Amino acid sequence: MNEEQKRTDINTLGEFGLIKQLIAPFTIKNASTVVGNGDDGAVIYSRDKQFVVSTDLLIEGIHFDLMYVPLRHLGYKAVIVNLSDIYAMNARPTQITVSIALSNRFSLEALEELYAGIRLASEKYEVDLIGGDTTSSQKGLVISVTAIGEVSPEKYVLRSTAREGDLLCVSGDLGAAYLGLQFLEREKKIFMENPNIKPDLENQAYLVGRQLKPEARRDIITYFEKNEIIPTSMIDISDGLSSEILHLCDQSGLGCNLYEEKIPISEEVRTAAYTFNLDPTMCALSGGEDYELLFTIPQEDYEKVKDDINITVIGYMTALHEPAVIITKGGNVHELIAQGWNAFRKP
Repeated sequence: MNEEQKRTDINTLGEFGLIKQLIAPFTIKNASTVVGNGDDGAVIYSRDKQFVVSTDLLIEGIHFDLMYVPLRHLGYKAVIVNLSDIYAMNARPTQITVSIALSNRFSLEALEELYAGIRLASEKYEVDLIGGDTTSSQKGLVISVTAIGEVSPEKYVLRSTAREGDLLCVSGDLGAAYLGLQFLEREKKIFMENPNIKPDLENQAYLVGRQLKPEARRDIITYFEKNEIIPTSMIDISDGLSSEILHLCDQSGLGCNLYEEKIPISEEVRTAAYTFNLDPTMCALSGGEDYELLFTIPQEDYEKVKDDINITVIGYMTALHEPAVIITKGGNVHELIAQGWNAFRKP
């Protein structure tokens, strides 16, 4: 059977038939989900928790390129970027809604691939799909995901509550997603020039994986709970380390000292950066899409994090209205500048 024979035009299903087809494999996992899909609205209930809500919009040609992003990976990533925001509030995600706008170039089989990725993320992170919408788009694919989470009233964490002297920490390593994107864009350019040349992504599984299939840091939130740590402020790294540090500083009214030598950068990132004649530090500072957690903790909690391989102390918060600076490996001091993702930057 060829590809054309496998294609089911979504117009044959209608909106409600399409939704029913796509959500059929999803099951409810959380007690707080009282009513999921199927009614005019979902019903969620929690007696002693507060709800945290976050929404992200992903637009074809702006946030993703279907020439090299498989639909299953796109569905997975669309969920993860929202769950990461919930974890950045020190909360646990419990439900999501998914809305899509699509053109008639997408078949039912294509959408089932997209929703297979959504389901995979939902099952791995134990969240319930409880609603959404579908509509047509004149061109391209648009995905909107809203994530809902729960947190005890005394445990939610904001960006605006860092304190002078707090340690600045980050999970994982940085710059990998950006370098993965560079490899994908390079191979796209080569393919556009000569479609007979096969993509060469050998030995780049880690970097490409960080771009196409990121993970949210649920393990860090679990570590906080196990070790009785409540960060004084937190944000996830979607736009680059420098941008996120400046968000914490601005909203907390503080400065910070960031030490270049402390920024966690993998050997894969260093090697790839040199391949593209890029500075590994700049990839970490400005690359974005790492979805690691950047947070501050009191100095007395240092002993709780110093031996964890997933957490690195990279600096500390300074006095009210002090500048945010980076101290280079050579001892020079430079003001930190945000050069990460800007959704409204002109092409």
